[in-house]
Amino acid sequence: MASSPPPRREEEEEEEEERRRHDDGDDDDQITSPLLPPEPSSSRGGGSPEYSPEENSPIEQVALTVPVGDDPDTPVLTFRMWVLGTASCALLSFLNQFFWYRKEPLTITAISAQIAVVPLGRLMAAALPDTAFLRGTRWEFSLNPGPFNVKEHVLITIFANSGAGTVYAIHVITAVRVFYGKHITFFVSLLVVLTTQVLGFGWAGIFRRYLVEPAAMWWPSNLVQVSLFRALHEKEGRVKGGLTRNQFFLVAFICSFAYYIFPGYLFQMLTSLSWVCWVFPNSVFAQQLGSGLRGLGIGAIGLDWSTVSSYLGSPLASPWFATANVAAGFFFVMYIVTPIAYWFNFYKAKNFPIFSDGLFTSTGQNYNISSIVDSHFHFDTKAYEKNGPLYLSTFFAVTYGVGFASLTATIVHVFLFHGSEILQLSKSAFQDKKMDIHTKLMRRYKQVPEWWFICILIANIAVTIFACEYYIEQLQLPWWGVLLACAIAFFFTLPIGIITATTNQTPGLNIITEYIMGYLYPGRPVANMCFKVYGYISMSQALTFLQDFKLGHYMKIPPRTMFMAQVVGTLIAAFVYIGTAWWLMDTVPYICNTELLPPDSPWTCPGDHVFYDASVIWGLISPRRIFGDLGTYSAVNWFFLGGAIAPLLVWLAHRAFPGQSWILLINMPVLIGATGQMPPATAVNYTTWILVGFLSGYVVYRYRRDWWERHNYLLSGALDAGLAFMAVLIYLCLGLENISLNWWGNNLDGCPLASCPTAKGIAIEGCPVYT
Repeated sequence: MASSPPPRREEEEEEEEERRRHDDGDDDDQITSPLLPPEPSSSRGGGSPEYSPEENSPIEQVALTVPVGDDPDTPVLTFRMWVLGTASCALLSFLNQFFWYRKEPLTITAISAQIAVVPLGRLMAAALPDTAFLRGTRWEFSLNPGPFNVKEHVLITIFANSGAGTVYAIHVITAVRVFYGKHITFFVSLLVVLTTQVLGFGWAGIFRRYLVEPAAMWWPSNLVQVSLFRALHEKEGRVKGGLTRNQFFLVAFICSFAYYIFPGYLFQMLTSLSWVCWVFPNSVFAQQLGSGLRGLGIGAIGLDWSTVSSYLGSPLASPWFATANVAAGFFFVMYIVTPIAYWFNFYKAKNFPIFSDGLFTSTGQNYNISSIVDSHFHFDTKAYEKNGPLYLSTFFAVTYGVGFASLTATIVHVFLFHGSEILQLSKSAFQDKKMDIHTKLMRRYKQVPEWWFICILIANIAVTIFACEYYIEQLQLPWWGVLLACAIAFFFTLPIGIITATTNQTPGLNIITEYIMGYLYPGRPVANMCFKVYGYISMSQALTFLQDFKLGHYMKIPPRTMFMAQVVGTLIAAFVYIGTAWWLMDTVPYICNTELLPPDSPWTCPGDHVFYDASVIWGLISPRRIFGDLGTYSAVNWFFLGGAIAPLLVWLAHRAFPGQSWILLINMPVLIGATGQMPPATAVNYTTWILVGFLSGYVVYRYRRDWWERHNYLLSGALDAGLAFMAVLIYLCLGLENISLNWWGNNLDGCPLASCPTAKGIAIEGCPVYT
C-alpha cells in the first residue's frame, strides 16, 4: 500500500471530496494517496509549496485525476528513457504510416507504447549495471539510476506521441506521386515534411502562457494518460470483492485484445451493423437512410472500438457538454440539412450519392481529373469547359459550408467568451492571480526561454522560403505564400487552442487555407496543398506540442527536458514517416488507385483520396469556379455569415438570462463544426461515438461518480491498446500472407444500393435506373 499523507491533509482531502461531490458515502474504494507524496516542509529542489485543497484545479475531472505532489530529485534523462523513447517513436511512426494507406486506417496511439514500455523499463532497471560513467564531471551518468520511475515513463510517452497519428505533409507527396503522377524528389519531400512538423514549435512557444499554465485550459484527453500513469505506478491495495485499478486495466485490455479478432478479421460486419438494409435489400431509399458507411446511418451501430474512436478520438475522454454539442451539430447537419437538400434536389443532388467524397459530372459519372491538367501541371481551362462543371454530393457540399461557418464561429466565440481573459494574460496578469497547485509546483523548474522558440521559428521559415523558391517547379508555392500561411497559423492557433483545450474538439483550418490560396493563386494544385499544410498543420502541430506540455505540467516534468524530447521525437518521426511512405509507394503496385487495385486489396488510401479531391476543388479548378461567381455552389458562402452570428446569439442569450448556466455550455464552434471529420468519417462513427459518450460522460459520471473516477480513463486506454495490439498481430500473421475470409459476415455494411443516385435517367453500374 502506498504511504499515507499526513493526517491533517488527509482530513482536508476527505472534506473537500465530500464538499465537491455532495456525497458522504463510504470512501473505502477510493485512492487517497497521491502519485508522488508532497513535501510541504522540504527545501530540496527549492522547496515544495504548501498544498491545500482549495489550490487544486477548479476543473473537477482534473482534481479527481491528476496527482498533486512532486519529487524534483527523480531522475528523468536516463539511458533507458533514451532507448525506449526513441524506439517507441520510430516504431509508432512506421506502424501509423503503414496502416494509414489501408482501407481501414488504424491509428496506434501513444497509449500502446505507454503500456508496452513498462515491463521493458523494469527489466532494464533490474538487469543493467549501476556503474557511474564520467564520475565527478557535470556529465556523470549511470545506465541504471534506480527503479523505473513515472517521470521517465512520461518522457518516453512524449517521444511516442511524436510518432502517433499521421504526418499531414505525406498527403502532399502521395497526391503528387500517386494521384497526379508527377515528379517530386525525395529530398524536396523530406524538406516539406521537416519544415511543416517543426514550424509548430514557434507558435507553441508563443502561446504557452495562454494554453498551458491557466487551470481552465485542462486538455481533457491528457487525463486518459495521467490516469494510466497512476494505475501503472501507484501501489494500491485491492478492496475485498473488487479490483485494483491496475487489475481493472489488465482485464479490460485482455478483453479488448481478444474481442477485436471478430470485427478485425472474423466478422467484419460488426464495424457497421446496418439492419435497415437487411430488412429492405432492394430499396435505394431505405439503404440511403440506414447505411452506416454510405448513408445517413439511421439505426446503424458499430460494435467495434475502432468504429467508435477512429476519427473523433475516445468518447470516454470527451466532457459531456462537448459530446452534447457534437451530437446536436451532427443531427442537425445529417438529419435535417442533408435530407432537405437531397430530396428537394438542390444542385442536382439526386444525380449523385447522398453521401460521398467523390467528384462528379452533371450526369453522375466520376470526373476525369487528369483530362483538365496540362503538361505544366496547371489547370486547362479549355478542357474544363469542354468536360463541363464539377459537382459534389449533397453532403460533401454541406460539409464545406459547415467548415466555413465553423471558422467564423471560432473567432467570434473566442472574442466574446474569452476576450477579456486573453487580454489579462497578455498583460501577464495571471502572475498576480491565484495559481492552482500544478502551476505553483512547476515554478521550481527552469522554463524554456521564449527566444528558443523564436529562433526555431525564424530559421524554419527561412528554410521553407528557400525550399519553395529554389524548387518552385515541384512545389509551386511562392515566398509570399509561405509568409501568408504563417500569418494564418499565428492568428488561429490561440482561438482554436482554447476550443481544443476545453472541449477536446479541434475545428480545422484546412478549408480556409485552401479557399484563400485557391483565390489568390488558382490553377496550381501543389501550391494549394503546400499552403494548406504550412497554414493548417503548423497550427495543428503547435496544439500537439502544447498538449504534451500540459501533460508534462500535470506530471511535473522539467520544461526544458520536455522541449528536448519533443524536438528529438519530431525529427525522428519525420524521417521514419517519409521513409515508410516512400517505400510503400515504390513497392505496392497501384497503391491508392481503386480502379486498378484488386477488389479485396487493403491499399485504398481513403484519407489521401479526400485530400486529393480537395486539391482538385481548391487548387486545380479553384474556388471561384466551385463556390464563387463562376461556380455552382456560390450560395454556400452564406455559411460564413451564419457561423459569425451563431455565437453572438448564445452570448446575447447569456447576457439576457445570466442565471441560466446551461447556456454557457452551448459551444457553437464545436456544434457547428461537429461534422468536420466527415468524410472520410461516416455516420456510424458518429452515432456510436455519441452513444458511448452519453453513457460515459452523463450516465456514469452523474450516477456512478466513484466508478467513473477510478475506471473511466483507464477503460479508454485499455480499449485503445487492446485494439492496437490485436490489429498489428492480425496484420503480421494474416495480412502479410493475404489470408482472408470470404463470407457474408465480412461484407461491410451490407448496403450496396446506398450509393446509388435516384434521379431519372442516371445510369450507374450496379444501380437501378429510374424512369
